[in-house]
Amino acid sequence: MSTRDLILASSSPRRRELLGQIGVKFRIEKPDIDEVLAEGETGATYVCRLAEEKASVVAQRQEGSVVLAADTTVVLDGDILEKPLSDRHGIEMLRRLSGNMHEVLTGVALIDGQKRKSFVCSSRVFFRELSDEEIVWYWNTGEPHDKAGGYGLQGIGAAFVTAIEGSYTNVIGLPLAETVLLLRDFGINLMQDKEINGSGAEGRRYG
Repeated sequence: MSTRDLILASSSPRRRELLGQIGVKFRIEKPDIDEVLAEGETGATYVCRLAEEKASVVAQRQEGSVVLAADTTVVLDGDILEKPLSDRHGIEMLRRLSGNMHEVLTGVALIDGQKRKSFVCSSRVFFRELSDEEIVWYWNTGEPHDKAGGYGLQGIGAAFVTAIEGSYTNVIGLPLAETVLLLRDFGINLMQDKEINGSGAEGRRYG
């Protein structure tokens, strides 16, 4: 059983729910960084850098803790699609995703006082053809407004996806299988107290 203090450096409710559902005990500490794409940066470099920066900022405030951070983005035809900036921008994103394959990249970083490790997970997502009516209706639901790429796989957006190659949880925001292995390397595992279960209650209690 792990006794190490784990902090999730994230304001994302989706990452909190994903980590909570596997029974890992943690608390939330929101990072404060500028998420700006550097000139010439690839999607993989971008998400890995942001994850490392988020983890580093929180680790400096919380000495002795293990800090987990992640960042997710969507890449289509070499273009990085982040959170929509406006109604027009979001609708245009969905039009570009319609009938195409895009890549979802998540950078994950883990830091404690002794070491730091990071990795990037990639999944390929295939969208069916969407009508303009569907796109406008979906945008107006509000679901895609705060999500990279302008859609949410864990919600209504799942109705647009015909196939996924790679990690499903990566597309939501945290690749669980790969993250569990990294946590284990830092002395944190799933075999904890009996009252902790897959409901995610422990993570929510600490959030």
